[in-house]
Amino acid sequence: MISREVLISNNIGLHARPATFFIQKANSFKCSVWVEKEERRVNAKSLLGVLSLGIVKGMTITVIADGPDENEAVDGLIELVNTGFGE
Repeated sequence: MISREVLISNNIGLHARPATFFIQKANSFKCSVWVEKEERRVNAKSLLGVLSLGIVKGMTITVIADGPDENEAVDGLIELVNTGFGE
């Protein structure tokens, strides 16, 4: 299992369209993937779960993955967040 923190820098945070991109990316991996904000952890492959965290610009989240492609999953999701979801 690996984890890394990332700062949300896009203007609307992880809501609606960016959350959909995030979930689609998470679902492209075989491993289990979670997003953690403070003490709350949700399945990164669940739109409802990710949206329930209320992640906005300036927050730091932790991306956690466990499985055969965990390194690729964390790297890919961190890269997606760092590029601002193409906005």
